[in-house]
Amino acid sequence: MATNKILIIVTNVGEYEKVGYRTGLWLGELTHFYDYVTDHGYAVDIASPSGGYVPIDPESLAHEVLGELGTDKRYHDREFMNLLENTKKATDLDVEDYDAIYFTGGHGVMFDFRDGDLGALTARFYETGRIVSAVCHGPAGLLNVPLSTGDPLVKGKNVTGFSWPEEEAAQRADAVPFSLQDELNKLGANYSIADKPFDPFVVEDGRLITGQNPGSARPVAEALVTKLQSH
Repeated sequence: MATNKILIIVTNVGEYEKVGYRTGLWLGELTHFYDYVTDHGYAVDIASPSGGYVPIDPESLAHEVLGELGTDKRYHDREFMNLLENTKKATDLDVEDYDAIYFTGGHGVMFDFRDGDLGALTARFYETGRIVSAVCHGPAGLLNVPLSTGDPLVKGKNVTGFSWPEEEAAQRADAVPFSLQDELNKLGANYSIADKPFDPFVVEDGRLITGQNPGSARPVAEALVTKLQSH
């Protein structure tokens, strides 16, 4: 039974553990996805691992980034930004209320998306025939998702996510707690990337949809809507 509703997961973490840089949600990875799915008739709930406030990565608010696909309009929109003031706690929600889950990125997610309770929620989404999607660092939310078979969700699946060359280009290689690319490979995922860093790139494997980088958020939304409409 379709609910025409999508659960979006965002981070609660606003800084790196080892260095002083501030981080958080990469705003465009929320807005580009949100705008596309809501324009196509889907309702959305935004939740986070702990519930409550969602910090925004300051880098994602730079003028040249904000101008992409109307993110600046959302940043200007009081009502929309209020959605990030006090988010629902993801594990308080019922999988039955949603058709799909989407993990946004921003480096903050590397510190709170590997949560076991969040992983159990994600496994329930997948094992009840729902769609699991993620973009950029969002696939960190797929690293601790054991299925009822005992296998990791990503084992043997075709996936992508923020690459190590992109991490180095972003000058965050010394700041991140792990390499997303390496961790996905260690779990037995078939990891692939675009020919050039930061090019939009989406990989679909059945009901698992992943995007490589910030520019892939809108294409992930497009792939998800297409899948839901044919589901």
